[in-house]
Amino acid sequence: MTEAELIKACIANDRLAQRDLYERYNRAMYTIAYRITGDFESANDVLQEAFVKVFRALPRFRQESTLGAWIKTIVVRTALTHIKKQKFTEPLDYRAEQETVDWGTRLDVEYLEKAIQQLPEGYRAVFVLIEVEGYAHKEVAEMLNISVGTSKSQLFYAKKRLRESIGKLMND
Repeated sequence: MTEAELIKACIANDRLAQRDLYERYNRAMYTIAYRITGDFESANDVLQEAFVKVFRALPRFRQESTLGAWIKTIVVRTALTHIKKQKFTEPLDYRAEQETVDWGTRLDVEYLEKAIQQLPEGYRAVFVLIEVEGYAHKEVAEMLNISVGTSKSQLFYAKKRLRESIGKLMND
């Protein structure tokens, strides 16, 4: 089934087509949601909410981009809204700088993923959106309702923290 046929079938409430659309995109979209939220349960919530939005908005999809890119935008925005809604409270003596990640003996994708998840929420969101998903600072600034300068600053400090974490691994 082509993308256009799939879209038409989904709009016509064809449940098999809707399942097919979900199956085509759920893994990649879950990965994006997880990288932004940093939590498996939150990523599941985001994925579910995002696909509800996708199916509701599908009749308005103008096909100016690929379906996957359009869905990705919805997932990113849903994830960002989700983390903005969460209220994080930490004890006053909590110091994120003192947290360490057990890197093991070598650097691989799993260790890098752990390091990214250890970044503070703002750093992590900007880093994932720019370095992993390929958005520009201007786009990220608009999505997060921050200035371009703040986006650049958050990315700089995210990279600095990652370098420090990786440097500790290499020196051990």
